Amino acid sequence: MCGICGWIDFDRDLGGLEARREVAHMTATMACRGPDDEGTWIDGPAALGHRRLAVIDLEGGRQPMTFDEDGRPALVLVYNGETYNYRELRQRLAALGHRFDTSSDTEVVLHVHREWGHRDPRSAVSELNGMFAYALWDTAKRELLLIRDRLGIKPLYYYRTEHGVLFGSEPKAILANPLAKRAMDAEGLRCILCSVADPYNTAFRGMREVRPGQIVRVTRDGIEQMSYWQLTDSGHTDDVPTTVRRVRELLEDTIQRQLIADVPLCTLLSGGLDSSAITALAARFSDGRIRSFALDFVGYTDNFIPGPTCATPDRPYAQEVAKFVGTDHTDITLSADELMDPDVRASTLHARDLPFTMGDTDSSLYLLFQVIRQHSTVALSGETADELFGGYWCFHDPARVQADTFPWLEVSVDTARKSLDPELAEKLDLPGYLDEQYRRALAEVPAITGPVSADPHERRMRELCYLYLTRYLPRLFDRKDRLSMALGLEVRVPYCDHRLVEYVFGTPWAHKTFDKREKSLLRAATADLLPQSVAQRVKSVYPAIQDPTYDRMLRARFTALLNDRNAAVAPLLSVDHSRALLNATDKVRWMEHILTLQDFLTDYNVSLTL
Repeated sequence: MCGICGWIDFDRDLGGLEARREVAHMTATMACRGPDDEGTWIDGPAALGHRRLAVIDLEGGRQPMTFDEDGRPALVLVYNGETYNYRELRQRLAALGHRFDTSSDTEVVLHVHREWGHRDPRSAVSELNGMFAYALWDTAKRELLLIRDRLGIKPLYYYRTEHGVLFGSEPKAILANPLAKRAMDAEGLRCILCSVADPYNTAFRGMREVRPGQIVRVTRDGIEQMSYWQLTDSGHTDDVPTTVRRVRELLEDTIQRQLIADVPLCTLLSGGLDSSAITALAARFSDGRIRSFALDFVGYTDNFIPGPTCATPDRPYAQEVAKFVGTDHTDITLSADELMDPDVRASTLHARDLPFTMGDTDSSLYLLFQVIRQHSTVALSGETADELFGGYWCFHDPARVQADTFPWLEVSVDTARKSLDPELAEKLDLPGYLDEQYRRALAEVPAITGPVSADPHERRMRELCYLYLTRYLPRLFDRKDRLSMALGLEVRVPYCDHRLVEYVFGTPWAHKTFDKREKSLLRAATADLLPQSVAQRVKSVYPAIQDPTYDRMLRARFTALLNDRNAAVAPLLSVDHSRALLNATDKVRWMEHILTLQDFLTDYNVSLTL
């Protein structure tokens, strides 16, 4: 896992001293993602930078890496991520005459492109099983490819310039180059204020993300986007028992692949079904005793208050799983003071580069990773199980299912609109923006085939699954990647294996709820691995601190912000309506959002053009 960046300028030789300094500055911003090594490659119009977190082939996997022909680089690669099937690909390539100098997956990716991608890069990328975002420069064609994994687990941004492009794993790498402007317009502000991922835009004007499953080709003639993968209907014909067996087979194969590492590895264990199943399988296939880590808060378990999406505290279940499967387990307990520490909150903002905050859950995750990194370099996590198997409560609430919008919108558009300056709220038209995003997403949902194609409920549940996978999950990926990589921790997500995603996405909803519960297929596929209390546990969301001390500290800071007429965010707000939030117990998340937006505008010196 690493951080990559680069600069292509077709009208300039980037080998000069000034350009080299700028490339070095861009690369340095990725040091948090790659604390173990750094490198740059510059030749003519192309400059590639890399910071490395060494996970596989610690000595031989240095980057940028080249594929040489006739004594000169033909392809140059900077790679972030893991290719889990690299050993099988290496064997196939060796049989075709390829010779390797290292044991790294990065070198295999280079050879894959030389062997199968010289006519169409999609043929090469389609061979890869993994999470990745990388840049490949072809020295003969003078062509740059920016490539992102199928689900968008690993981030990759680019910024068009007059004569080429800037790119980086995070916005900070691009913003380090003076050609990139720290500017935001109304479209960017809409992206920030609405909890829906927009795959077509980012908050910074002129900056884009490579979309999941896509390749961006950059040449002197311009920028072209092409898709190599998308969610489709599989025409599922397996019965429930066969489906359960296939899910188990895919999970076992995926976990075994993702245990490959030359550094210490652990699991994130909440005591819920998703993370417990991963931990149990990891313990079964690991060569030694695996470590597990769980999050808790001071007094949380003893004074727990049940809620509609969190009926039980995690700690007892996590400890039961750890004992049942035999992990070396650690509970990490945090306090309100730690979560509200200004340095911690600043670190989370700078890790994410954008004010897509989840408040105390961001701070707690950052602090959790900080402790884990002292023991492990790689962690397995349970993201995507809820989106794929139907775990969220919204999947099972008829009103949410039938709502003609995104089902998870926790902070109402009405709250956001009332908190903003009235003229700004009218200009942004957040309800209209969300509706446009929703209609665009629905138009992408693949048609259902087979016997269930005529069932309107099956169609609607397929739509919801697609919405969660493409418009909700990316926010979780962004959060997990930035907060972990800010500390040099690689987090792998086994449920995102594209073979599992393709298979389960095409499975009828009736199969996914065959026992009238959430995540029926996953529970049935892994129940034998777990204590019955955990296998039957009702879904609980990621924990939020319940200590009233945190709430008081948050409201005090929000009050101080509203009293500061010179605050950067002040021109955007209706102060009177925002003050009303102080007495609303259900608007804490929105207060967190405004506070983080204030910090973002100040720390990043963003120019607003509204």
